[in-house]
Amino acid sequence: MATFDPVNDSGSIGRLRAHLLDGQVIPACPLALDEGRNWSQRHQRALIRYYLEAGAGGLAVGVHSTQFEIREPDHALFEPVLELVSEELDAATEDGVARIAGICGRTEQALGEVETALSLKYEAALLSLGAWQADADDVILSHCLAVSREMPVIGFYLQPSVGGRRFSYQFWRAFAEIPNIVAIKIAPFNRYQTIDVVRAVIESGRDDVALYTGNDDNIVLDLLTRFEFQSRGAPVARYINGGLLGQWGLWTRSAVKMLDEIKEARGAEEIVTRWLTMNIALTDANAVIFDAANGFAGCIPGILETLRRQGLVPSRRCLDGELNLSPGQADELDRVQAAYPWLNDDTFVEENLERWLR
Repeated sequence: MATFDPVNDSGSIGRLRAHLLDGQVIPACPLALDEGRNWSQRHQRALIRYYLEAGAGGLAVGVHSTQFEIREPDHALFEPVLELVSEELDAATEDGVARIAGICGRTEQALGEVETALSLKYEAALLSLGAWQADADDVILSHCLAVSREMPVIGFYLQPSVGGRRFSYQFWRAFAEIPNIVAIKIAPFNRYQTIDVVRAVIESGRDDVALYTGNDDNIVLDLLTRFEFQSRGAPVARYINGGLLGQWGLWTRSAVKMLDEIKEARGAEEIVTRWLTMNIALTDANAVIFDAANGFAGCIPGILETLRRQGLVPSRRCLDGELNLSPGQADELDRVQAAYPWLNDDTFVEENLERWLR
Protein backbone atom coordinates (compact mmCIF):
# COMPACT_ATOMS: atom_id res chain seq x y z
CA MET A 1 0.00 0.00 0.00
CA ALA A 2 1.26 3.47 -0.87
CA THR A 3 1.50 5.25 2.44
CA PHE A 4 1.88 8.73 3.79
CA ASP A 5 5.08 9.09 5.80
CA PRO A 6 4.60 11.94 8.33
CA VAL A 7 8.37 12.32 8.67
CA ASN A 8 9.46 12.21 5.04
CA ASP A 9 6.33 14.02 3.87
CA SER A 10 6.53 16.75 6.52
CA GLY A 11 7.15 19.40 3.87
CA SER A 12 4.10 18.47 1.83
CA ILE A 13 1.79 18.29 4.84
CA GLY A 14 3.19 21.62 6.02
CA ARG A 15 2.33 23.20 2.67
CA LEU A 16 -1.14 21.68 2.80
CA ARG A 17 -1.70 23.00 6.32
CA ALA A 18 -0.60 26.51 5.33
CA HIS A 19 -2.83 26.44 2.27
CA LEU A 20 -5.90 25.35 4.23
CA LEU A 21 -5.24 27.82 7.05
CA ASP A 22 -5.10 30.63 4.49
CA GLY A 23 -8.79 29.97 3.84
CA GLN A 24 -10.05 28.47 0.58
CA VAL A 25 -13.21 27.95 -1.40
CA ILE A 26 -13.35 24.16 -1.78
CA PRO A 27 -16.27 22.86 -3.85
CA ALA A 28 -17.69 19.41 -3.20
CA CYS A 29 -17.54 18.11 -6.75
CA PRO A 30 -20.78 16.85 -8.36
CA LEU A 31 -20.98 13.95 -10.81
CA ALA A 32 -21.90 14.83 -14.40
CA LEU A 33 -24.36 12.36 -15.95
CA ASP A 34 -26.24 12.60 -19.24
CA GLU A 35 -29.96 11.97 -19.71
CA GLY A 36 -29.28 8.23 -19.95
CA ARG A 37 -27.49 8.36 -16.58
CA ASN A 38 -24.16 7.68 -18.26
CA TRP A 39 -21.08 9.47 -16.97
CA SER A 40 -20.17 12.43 -19.21
CA GLN A 41 -16.40 12.74 -18.96
CA ARG A 42 -16.54 15.78 -21.24
CA HIS A 43 -18.77 17.68 -18.84
CA GLN A 44 -16.89 16.39 -15.81
CA ARG A 45 -13.70 17.88 -17.23
CA ALA A 46 -15.49 21.14 -18.02
CA LEU A 47 -16.74 21.30 -14.45
CA ILE A 48 -13.21 20.93 -13.06
CA ARG A 49 -11.90 23.61 -15.44
CA TYR A 50 -14.69 25.89 -14.26
CA TYR A 51 -13.73 25.42 -10.61
CA LEU A 52 -10.08 26.08 -11.30
CA GLU A 53 -10.67 29.26 -13.29
CA ALA A 54 -13.26 30.42 -10.76
CA GLY A 55 -10.48 30.45 -8.17
CA ALA A 56 -11.24 27.38 -6.07
CA GLY A 57 -8.43 26.53 -3.67
CA GLY A 58 -9.21 22.83 -3.58
CA LEU A 59 -11.59 20.14 -4.76
CA ALA A 60 -13.32 17.45 -2.72
CA VAL A 61 -14.08 14.39 -4.84
CA GLY A 62 -15.88 11.16 -3.97
CA VAL A 63 -18.06 12.97 -1.43
CA HIS A 64 -21.85 13.24 -1.05
CA SER A 65 -22.20 15.61 -4.02
CA THR A 66 -20.24 13.16 -6.18
CA GLN A 67 -22.85 10.54 -5.17
CA PHE A 68 -21.80 7.76 -2.82
CA GLU A 69 -23.20 5.25 -5.35
CA ILE A 70 -20.01 5.66 -7.42
CA ARG A 71 -18.59 3.00 -5.07
CA GLU A 72 -21.18 0.39 -5.98
CA PRO A 73 -19.96 -2.44 -8.26
CA ASP A 74 -22.70 -1.72 -10.81
CA HIS A 75 -21.18 1.73 -11.37
CA ALA A 76 -17.52 1.29 -10.32
CA LEU A 77 -16.81 4.99 -10.77
CA PHE A 78 -14.87 5.84 -7.62
CA GLU A 79 -11.41 5.37 -9.10
CA PRO A 80 -12.26 6.66 -12.63
CA VAL A 81 -13.75 9.89 -11.28
CA LEU A 82 -10.84 10.53 -8.92
CA GLU A 83 -8.43 9.78 -11.76
CA LEU A 84 -10.11 12.17 -14.20
CA VAL A 85 -10.08 15.01 -11.69
CA SER A 86 -6.44 14.38 -10.91
CA GLU A 87 -5.59 14.43 -14.63
CA GLU A 88 -7.30 17.80 -15.00
CA LEU A 89 -5.44 19.19 -12.02
CA ASP A 90 -2.15 17.93 -13.47
CA ALA A 91 -2.93 19.69 -16.75
CA ALA A 92 -3.94 22.97 -15.14
CA THR A 93 -1.67 25.97 -14.87
CA GLU A 94 -3.12 26.94 -11.49
CA ASP A 95 -0.97 25.92 -8.55
CA GLY A 96 -1.94 25.24 -4.97
CA VAL A 97 -5.23 23.40 -5.42
CA ALA A 98 -5.74 20.96 -2.56
CA ARG A 99 -6.72 17.47 -3.71
CA ILE A 100 -9.18 16.02 -1.22
CA ALA A 101 -10.71 12.55 -1.51
CA GLY A 102 -13.89 11.55 0.25
CA ILE A 103 -13.18 8.38 2.22
CA CYS A 104 -16.05 6.20 3.49
CA GLY A 105 -16.83 2.96 5.25
CA ARG A 106 -15.36 0.85 7.99
CA THR A 107 -11.61 0.71 8.39
CA GLU A 108 -10.88 -1.92 5.74
CA GLN A 109 -12.92 -0.11 3.09
CA ALA A 110 -11.55 3.28 4.11
CA LEU A 111 -7.94 2.13 3.87
CA GLY A 112 -8.63 0.66 0.44
CA GLU A 113 -10.03 4.00 -0.72
CA VAL A 114 -7.04 5.77 0.79
CA GLU A 115 -4.71 3.55 -1.22
CA THR A 116 -6.54 4.50 -4.41
CA ALA A 117 -6.52 8.20 -3.52
CA LEU A 118 -2.82 8.24 -2.71
CA SER A 119 -1.98 6.51 -5.99
CA LEU A 120 -3.85 9.33 -7.77
CA LYS A 121 -1.98 12.12 -5.94
CA TYR A 122 -4.68 13.13 -3.49
CA GLU A 123 -3.37 14.92 -0.42
CA ALA A 124 -6.01 14.54 2.27
CA ALA A 125 -8.90 12.28 3.23
CA LEU A 126 -12.24 13.87 4.07
CA LEU A 127 -13.27 11.14 6.47
CA SER A 128 -16.95 10.23 6.55
CA LEU A 129 -18.09 8.55 9.76
CA GLY A 130 -21.51 7.53 8.49
CA ALA A 131 -20.66 3.83 8.80
CA TRP A 132 -20.02 4.22 12.54
CA GLN A 133 -23.49 5.12 13.80
CA ALA A 134 -23.61 2.69 16.72
CA ASP A 135 -19.95 2.63 17.80
CA ALA A 136 -18.37 4.10 20.90
CA ASP A 137 -16.20 7.21 20.60
CA ASP A 138 -12.97 5.37 21.37
CA VAL A 139 -13.62 2.85 18.59
CA ILE A 140 -14.24 5.65 16.09
CA LEU A 141 -11.16 7.54 17.23
CA SER A 142 -9.08 4.39 16.67
CA HIS A 143 -10.46 4.26 13.11
CA CYS A 144 -9.57 7.93 12.53
CA LEU A 145 -6.06 7.32 13.86
CA ALA A 146 -5.60 4.29 11.58
CA VAL A 147 -6.58 6.31 8.50
CA SER A 148 -4.42 9.27 9.54
CA ARG A 149 -1.36 7.03 9.66
CA GLU A 150 -1.76 6.49 5.92
CA MET A 151 -3.01 9.91 4.77
CA PRO A 152 -3.61 13.36 6.30
CA VAL A 153 -7.20 13.56 7.51
CA ILE A 154 -9.89 16.22 7.38
CA GLY A 155 -12.49 15.49 10.06
CA PHE A 156 -16.15 15.71 9.13
CA TYR A 157 -19.03 16.61 11.47
CA LEU A 158 -22.13 15.82 9.40
CA GLN A 159 -25.71 16.50 10.43
CA PRO A 160 -27.74 13.41 11.40
CA SER A 161 -30.56 14.13 8.90
CA VAL A 162 -28.27 13.21 5.99
CA GLY A 163 -26.38 10.31 7.52
CA GLY A 164 -24.21 11.86 10.22
CA ARG A 165 -24.37 11.45 13.98
CA ARG A 166 -23.95 13.67 16.98
CA PHE A 167 -20.55 13.84 18.66
CA SER A 168 -19.66 15.37 22.00
CA TYR A 169 -17.18 18.11 22.75
CA GLN A 170 -15.01 15.39 24.33
CA PHE A 171 -14.90 13.48 21.04
CA TRP A 172 -13.63 16.49 19.12
CA ARG A 173 -11.17 17.35 21.86
CA ALA A 174 -9.68 13.85 21.57
CA PHE A 175 -9.87 14.00 17.76
CA ALA A 176 -7.80 17.19 17.80
CA GLU A 177 -4.99 15.25 19.48
CA ILE A 178 -4.45 13.05 16.39
CA PRO A 179 -1.19 14.34 14.89
CA ASN A 180 -2.02 14.11 11.18
CA ILE A 181 -5.33 15.95 11.29
CA VAL A 182 -5.07 18.94 8.95
CA ALA A 183 -8.61 20.35 9.11
CA ILE A 184 -12.17 19.75 10.25
CA LYS A 185 -15.25 20.33 8.12
CA ILE A 186 -17.98 21.52 10.50
CA ALA A 187 -21.41 20.68 9.08
CA PRO A 188 -23.84 19.75 11.87
CA PHE A 189 -26.22 22.62 10.92
CA ASN A 190 -26.32 23.37 14.64
CA ARG A 191 -24.77 26.33 16.44
CA TYR A 192 -24.11 24.47 19.69
CA GLN A 193 -22.32 21.64 17.92
CA THR A 194 -20.37 24.05 15.74
CA ILE A 195 -19.09 25.77 18.87
CA ASP A 196 -18.10 22.38 20.32
CA VAL A 197 -15.68 21.78 17.44
CA VAL A 198 -14.15 25.25 17.42
CA ARG A 199 -13.73 25.24 21.20
CA ALA A 200 -12.20 21.76 21.14
CA VAL A 201 -9.59 22.77 18.57
CA ILE A 202 -8.71 26.01 20.36
CA GLU A 203 -8.47 24.37 23.78
CA SER A 204 -6.29 21.60 22.33
CA GLY A 205 -3.74 24.23 21.30
CA ARG A 206 -3.82 23.00 17.69
CA ASP A 207 -3.32 26.19 15.73
CA ASP A 208 -2.23 24.07 12.74
CA VAL A 209 -5.69 22.50 12.26
CA ALA A 210 -7.80 24.52 9.81
CA LEU A 211 -11.51 25.01 10.40
CA TYR A 212 -13.90 24.78 7.44
CA THR A 213 -17.60 25.44 7.41
CA GLY A 214 -19.98 22.97 5.85
CA ASN A 215 -22.97 24.65 7.48
CA ASP A 216 -24.85 25.60 4.33
CA ASP A 217 -27.50 27.27 6.47
CA ASN A 218 -25.08 29.82 7.95
CA ILE A 219 -22.12 30.20 5.62
CA VAL A 220 -21.51 33.93 5.82
CA LEU A 221 -21.83 34.26 9.59
CA ASP A 222 -19.69 31.18 10.17
CA LEU A 223 -16.90 32.86 8.21
CA LEU A 224 -17.33 36.28 9.81
CA THR A 225 -17.51 35.14 13.43
CA ARG A 226 -14.52 35.65 15.71
CA PHE A 227 -14.55 32.71 18.13
CA GLU A 228 -12.66 33.18 21.39
CA PHE A 229 -11.92 30.55 24.05
CA GLN A 230 -9.26 29.88 26.63
CA SER A 231 -6.20 27.84 25.78
CA ARG A 232 -3.42 27.24 28.31
CA GLY A 233 -4.67 30.05 30.50
CA ALA A 234 -4.97 32.71 27.82
CA PRO A 235 -7.74 33.78 25.43
CA VAL A 236 -7.25 32.56 21.86
CA ALA A 237 -9.30 33.80 18.91
CA ARG A 238 -9.94 31.84 15.73
CA TYR A 239 -11.96 32.29 12.58
CA ILE A 240 -13.39 29.49 10.52
CA ASN A 241 -10.83 29.65 7.72
CA GLY A 242 -12.86 28.76 4.65
CA GLY A 243 -15.59 26.52 3.31
CA LEU A 244 -15.78 22.99 1.97
CA LEU A 245 -19.32 22.98 0.68
CA GLY A 246 -21.77 21.46 -1.72
CA GLN A 247 -23.17 24.99 -2.06
CA TRP A 248 -19.81 26.14 -3.37
CA GLY A 249 -19.95 23.44 -6.06
CA LEU A 250 -22.09 25.97 -7.94
CA TRP A 251 -21.78 29.73 -8.44
CA THR A 252 -18.15 29.20 -7.44
CA ARG A 253 -16.78 32.41 -8.94
CA SER A 254 -19.15 34.42 -6.74
CA ALA A 255 -18.20 32.32 -3.70
CA VAL A 256 -14.51 33.13 -4.22
CA LYS A 257 -15.30 36.82 -4.43
CA MET A 258 -17.45 36.59 -1.29
CA LEU A 259 -14.75 34.82 0.73
CA ASP A 260 -12.16 37.40 -0.31
CA GLU A 261 -14.48 40.19 0.87
CA ILE A 262 -15.19 38.38 4.13
CA LYS A 263 -11.48 38.02 4.87
CA GLU A 264 -11.11 41.76 4.39
CA ALA A 265 -14.17 42.49 6.55
CA ARG A 266 -12.70 40.48 9.43
CA GLY A 267 -10.11 43.19 9.91
CA ALA A 268 -12.73 45.84 10.75
CA GLU A 269 -13.77 46.61 14.31
CA GLU A 270 -17.42 46.42 13.34
CA ILE A 271 -19.30 44.24 10.86
CA VAL A 272 -21.69 46.13 8.60
CA THR A 273 -25.27 44.90 8.58
CA ARG A 274 -25.30 44.09 4.86
CA TRP A 275 -23.47 40.88 5.74
CA LEU A 276 -26.48 39.77 7.77
CA THR A 277 -28.72 40.35 4.77
CA MET A 278 -26.31 38.47 2.52
CA ASN A 279 -26.27 35.55 4.95
CA ILE A 280 -30.04 35.24 4.79
CA ALA A 281 -30.04 35.52 1.00
CA LEU A 282 -27.48 32.74 0.62
CA THR A 283 -29.32 30.59 3.18
CA ASP A 284 -32.61 31.12 1.33
CA ALA A 285 -31.00 30.10 -1.96
CA ASN A 286 -29.34 27.09 -0.36
CA ALA A 287 -32.61 25.97 1.23
CA VAL A 288 -34.11 25.77 -2.25
CA ILE A 289 -31.13 24.18 -4.00
CA PHE A 290 -30.64 21.61 -1.23
CA ASP A 291 -34.40 21.10 -0.76
CA ALA A 292 -34.42 21.73 2.99
CA ALA A 293 -38.24 21.82 2.96
CA ASN A 294 -38.30 18.12 2.06
CA GLY A 295 -35.55 16.87 4.32
CA PHE A 296 -32.90 17.43 1.59
CA ALA A 297 -34.50 14.79 -0.66
CA GLY A 298 -33.83 16.89 -3.76
CA CYS A 299 -30.36 18.03 -2.70
CA ILE A 300 -28.21 16.43 -5.39
CA PRO A 301 -30.76 17.01 -8.19
CA GLY A 302 -30.99 20.64 -7.02
CA ILE A 303 -27.25 21.13 -7.32
CA LEU A 304 -27.20 19.45 -10.73
CA GLU A 305 -30.22 21.36 -12.04
CA THR A 306 -28.56 24.66 -11.15
CA LEU A 307 -25.41 23.60 -12.99
CA ARG A 308 -27.47 22.22 -15.90
CA ARG A 309 -29.13 25.59 -16.40
CA GLN A 310 -25.64 27.06 -16.83
CA GLY A 311 -24.63 24.30 -19.27
CA LEU A 312 -21.93 22.86 -17.01
CA VAL A 313 -23.58 19.44 -16.73
CA PRO A 314 -25.88 17.79 -19.31
CA SER A 315 -28.68 16.76 -16.95
CA ARG A 316 -29.81 16.52 -13.34
CA ARG A 317 -29.85 12.73 -13.51
CA CYS A 318 -28.41 10.75 -10.61
CA LEU A 319 -27.06 7.22 -10.34
CA ASP A 320 -30.06 6.51 -8.11
CA GLY A 321 -32.80 6.69 -10.71
CA GLU A 322 -35.39 7.54 -8.04
CA LEU A 323 -33.77 10.87 -7.18
CA ASN A 324 -35.25 13.97 -8.75
CA LEU A 325 -36.35 17.48 -7.86
CA SER A 326 -39.13 17.67 -5.31
CA PRO A 327 -42.51 19.08 -6.37
CA GLY A 328 -42.23 22.85 -6.66
CA GLN A 329 -38.44 22.88 -6.35
CA ALA A 330 -37.89 24.00 -9.96
CA ASP A 331 -40.19 26.99 -9.44
CA GLU A 332 -38.35 27.85 -6.25
CA LEU A 333 -35.06 27.72 -8.15
CA ASP A 334 -36.52 30.27 -10.56
CA ARG A 335 -37.47 32.45 -7.59
CA VAL A 336 -34.07 32.56 -5.89
CA GLN A 337 -32.27 33.00 -9.21
CA ALA A 338 -34.37 36.11 -9.86
CA ALA A 339 -34.23 37.37 -6.27
CA TYR A 340 -30.45 37.17 -5.83
CA PRO A 341 -28.74 37.62 -9.20
CA TRP A 342 -25.52 38.68 -7.46
CA LEU A 343 -25.15 35.17 -6.04
CA ASN A 344 -24.72 33.48 -9.40
CA ASP A 345 -21.85 33.57 -11.89
CA ASP A 346 -23.85 33.04 -15.07
CA THR A 347 -21.94 35.63 -17.10
CA PHE A 348 -18.57 34.13 -16.17
CA VAL A 349 -19.78 30.67 -17.19
CA GLU A 350 -21.35 31.89 -20.44
CA GLU A 351 -18.12 33.59 -21.47
CA ASN A 352 -16.01 30.46 -20.95
CA LEU A 353 -18.23 27.41 -21.29
CA GLU A 354 -17.45 26.61 -24.93
CA ARG A 355 -13.72 26.55 -24.16
CA TRP A 356 -14.17 24.39 -21.09
CA LEU A 357 -16.20 21.84 -23.06
CA ARG A 358 -13.55 21.31 -25.73
